[in-house]
Amino acid sequence: MSKNKTEIAPQLKEDLLHQFEATIDSFEAKESPFFVEKRKKAYEEFKLLGFPDNTLESWRKTNLKPFLERAYDIEYLPAKTTSPKESIFQCDINQFDTDLYTMLNGEWIEGANGVTTYDNGTIVANLSIAKLAFPDLFKAHYGECVINERNGLIALNSALYQEGYFIYVPDNVEHNTNLQMVNIINSEQSIFTNTRNLVILGKNAKLKLVHCDDSINNNSSFINNVTEICLQEGADLDLYKLQNKDDEAIVMTSTFIRQAKDSNLSSNTIVLNGGLIRNDTHVSLNGRGANADVMGLYLVDRKQIVDNHVYISHNVSNCSSKQVFKGIVDDQAHSIFNGHTMVKQDAQQTIAFQNNNNIQLTTKSKIDTHPFLEIYADDVKCSHGATVGQLDMEAMFYLMQRGICERNARMLLMSAFVRQIINEIALPTMRASVDELVQKRLKGELSACEQCSIQCIDPDKPIHFDIDISKI
Repeated sequence: MSKNKTEIAPQLKEDLLHQFEATIDSFEAKESPFFVEKRKKAYEEFKLLGFPDNTLESWRKTNLKPFLERAYDIEYLPAKTTSPKESIFQCDINQFDTDLYTMLNGEWIEGANGVTTYDNGTIVANLSIAKLAFPDLFKAHYGECVINERNGLIALNSALYQEGYFIYVPDNVEHNTNLQMVNIINSEQSIFTNTRNLVILGKNAKLKLVHCDDSINNNSSFINNVTEICLQEGADLDLYKLQNKDDEAIVMTSTFIRQAKDSNLSSNTIVLNGGLIRNDTHVSLNGRGANADVMGLYLVDRKQIVDNHVYISHNVSNCSSKQVFKGIVDDQAHSIFNGHTMVKQDAQQTIAFQNNNNIQLTTKSKIDTHPFLEIYADDVKCSHGATVGQLDMEAMFYLMQRGICERNARMLLMSAFVRQIINEIALPTMRASVDELVQKRLKGELSACEQCSIQCIDPDKPIHFDIDISKI
């Protein structure tokens, strides 16, 4: 870091460095030298880098300074809880047909010993115990997917993470039970948490995984999460993120995915609420025939900020990728999309597609979109595009000519706009639940109307609009 550069949040940085120095002895007492050395290296990196700021190109549109200057309790230690997960997870719609594992304020609360082993060999565990129970898996995969790219938040996480989840699906196992990981913040204190996750799918393994971030109260919180996902040859992962945070919540997620030959990733991120949410997704296609579909939907209003960064690297030939993100931005909210597809020189016969579509509901809202292709091979099929616009007035006229009020017409158009992303959810129960959540979000926050016939609908008597949806 340049000596002339003014660091952001220097006091918080110093406090976190002191926190590491105060806890390194406890790490050395309970962790192997393998992890301790990685922590120490990450500590030195964070000491050098500090927090990312606007001088970094990838952070030019997102200013962390006002969020980092809040007073956080960095020494917060979550109390052990034996509360049943059903009494903690109070989301309006949480029946996703999944096995549910819950973290409360950074503390794992599922299972007496923190390890669940299914009959087919699949393992779900809290990270601190898994590191001791499965050292060979960690030595082979932990830290292997992470790309720092001079991001101090990742170094900070690697130095100070306390807990997270570990998932392992053995070779040739199709895990038919969907897994759901929920990270809930419910604290009277303004807490700063670092959580770390590791997911490993063996050869030809299959898994559907749901990861939810939720809040119960509105106290300020900062979640810094790093997830590593290793997909071995022929593995297939459906990954869903559902983020419904409060306006005082800051969520930084960095997800690193490494794919081997013929592996397949389908990722879908739904952002419903949050003060500042940034999702960084890094995908490395390292084996021929690998495919990655990375999709997302964001609905923001008030002064909320959502920032989606996707980087997909085609490192070998005959791989394919798709990025599709849609957003609706209201009030003074701000959305950022940065989609970067790298096609390296040896990655011939690459197929890559990017698209980002946005609806801007007010003149005070702000949308930044940057789809970007970087291609060094000559035998490829690649395209990208982005749109920012208002609701289609011709479609509005079409609906209103059929007796639908303006408010309901707006609702139908927004619902049709987001349908593409929701329909990509492969879990039927979750797809229906997310659809209901999105409709509630649209009605309650983006286009509320006391006389809205959809909002007041009787579920036993669904209203029917005699219209041609294909014209929307």
